Amino acid sequence: MPQFLVIPMAAHVAWAALLYVALTVARAPAVWGVGRRADGSNPLAGVEPRISANLSNQFEWPLFFHVACVLLMLFPMGTGAAAQALAWAFIAGRVLHSGVQILTRNVRLRGLVFTFNFLAVLGLWGLLVAGFVTRQA
Repeated sequence: MPQFLVIPMAAHVAWAALLYVALTVARAPAVWGVGRRADGSNPLAGVEPRISANLSNQFEWPLFFHVACVLLMLFPMGTGAAAQALAWAFIAGRVLHSGVQILTRNVRLRGLVFTFNFLAVLGLWGLLVAGFVTRQA
């Protein structure tokens, strides 16, 4: 079985792990009192819900990414270069999407970045379906 998509998949897992670390740091003042302001407030209270929401996003549309990658590795169809390009485009888009969602309130930009991710995953599924259709012919 070719493993050409394992690295992009692992990159997404690493990104989700990094977001867990960021969420833990953002919650530290409230949970452990570490980094609290003099008045006892959490200086990261404004960003914590956005990190949490973004982390939840990592378990929604990316599911289709991981399934497509596993299927493309199980059933190689000569689409390695295209699949790798789409997988890395998805990862780049995920990182960019996280940055936009966590650091800004720009919903329009976030939607554009999500569209990029969305299309990359649809492209992976397109490769998969096209490969099965041509195999059957």
